[in-house]
Amino acid sequence: MAVDRPFPPPPHPEAKPITVPPHDQEKYNTILNHFSDPEFRLKGDKEQEKTELTEYEKFWLSQECLLRYLRATKGDVPHAITRLESTLAWRRSYGFYRPDFPEHVEPEGLTGKCLLLGYDVSGRPCVYLIPSKQNTESSERQLEYTYFIIECAIDLMGPGTENVALLINFGDKGKSPPMWIARNMLHILQNHYPERLGKAFVINIPWYVDMFLKMIWPFVDPITKTKVHFNPNVLKESLMSPDMLIREWGGDVDFTYEHDQFWPEMLHLTKERREGNMRRWRFLGAKVGISEWEYKDGSGVLRMEELEKKGQTNGAPALEANEYEDVEREANEDLEREMSPAGLVAAGA
Repeated sequence: MAVDRPFPPPPHPEAKPITVPPHDQEKYNTILNHFSDPEFRLKGDKEQEKTELTEYEKFWLSQECLLRYLRATKGDVPHAITRLESTLAWRRSYGFYRPDFPEHVEPEGLTGKCLLLGYDVSGRPCVYLIPSKQNTESSERQLEYTYFIIECAIDLMGPGTENVALLINFGDKGKSPPMWIARNMLHILQNHYPERLGKAFVINIPWYVDMFLKMIWPFVDPITKTKVHFNPNVLKESLMSPDMLIREWGGDVDFTYEHDQFWPEMLHLTKERREGNMRRWRFLGAKVGISEWEYKDGSGVLRMEELEKKGQTNGAPALEANEYEDVEREANEDLEREMSPAGLVAAGA
């Protein structure tokens, strides 16, 4: 199967909503109330005054996000709040919200050394790291590019999916990153992306990389260590399916990276998903703590949006049961057409 563009997100029929555990409800409410307080202000860097949360920051503070930080801090509410505030400030300073951020990091993506393509058997977006395709000198921009790709992977996560799969291939005389890059990447991943790593598969590890990994391994969180698999056979171990795996890893996908084809398609695909999620999030109230399941899943939400367009809400006469079903089916069919490969190509034409 020859491929030169990213895959649209597949359906995940087994996915289930992530709910607040009863024993954590009070703790969760404390965090939610803290960030929902109209008087809350976020302090940026030293030269900035405290400011209100932006719309996108409220969107980022979903129910699942708050729960991820609560789990990462083992139920320590003050610590969870502190870490959330730290990540919000980091995201502001890092530049994710700058309109020109994709343009800024694009030079790092010319060779496909960090690639977003396909999904594992659990529906996690796959991010390939291919050191042999390194095309730039070590710099902060390399880190910015890697986390930009992870942000795109998050945009493509389906309902009920919270983390990514990393596939790292050190074959073809891959060049290991300098120590400061690796340590900074590890610091960012553990502090600002808690609970976001689902699996990491590492293959073709040469001796010098093995030595390098031993140097940084003491700095790795114990839970993170359990998620890293060295030299796995991802097909035999049923971690990936052949139709979602490139041939270098033993899959059926004959992938060729053509930057002029892949990059704009990836940006378009992630932008469409993000804008669709934001649109449904606004419809649900545009506030902190809305469940990702609600605005990603679309069941019920799309129906209500369509009913609003048809003037059937806000006190208008209710539809019959079969009419509700017809509207919901039509809305979901429209979404499937929009997110199909043909629909995405047409939208980007």
